Amino acid sequence: MRELRRSTRSRRLLNELTMDSGEQVLQQAIATITQSDPLVKLLQQVRLGRMKPGDTGLLAVTESWLTTYRKVVATEGLTRQSLKRLDPAPRIAVLIDAGIVRADHPAVTALQVNFEQAFAHASD
Repeated sequence: MRELRRSTRSRRLLNELTMDSGEQVLQQAIATITQSDPLVKLLQQVRLGRMKPGDTGLLAVTESWLTTYRKVVATEGLTRQSLKRLDPAPRIAVLIDAGIVRADHPAVTALQVNFEQAFAHASD
């Protein structure tokens, strides 16, 4: 019984059961974005010079992540407060500063537009 109480899975389940649905949606959104986030590992490779900002593989991973981010932003049930926590602007700025994408890249502009639309239509 003690092992069950201490297990990560049981704690996660307990947390999910005690969260309201809006918080659950937000936590799932954060987990989805984080899972495919290129900033954690790949940006460090660029900074160390092991990858070039214009590397085709890096751009493909980044575009995939931006697409995932767009889908997450469109998730039903996200409030304005939740969307403020998911604001892609700081992460996009880091990608632009590193030279991985440009501000006018189609995936970047699409994410920004989708985020603004979701924010405008979200409930308080």
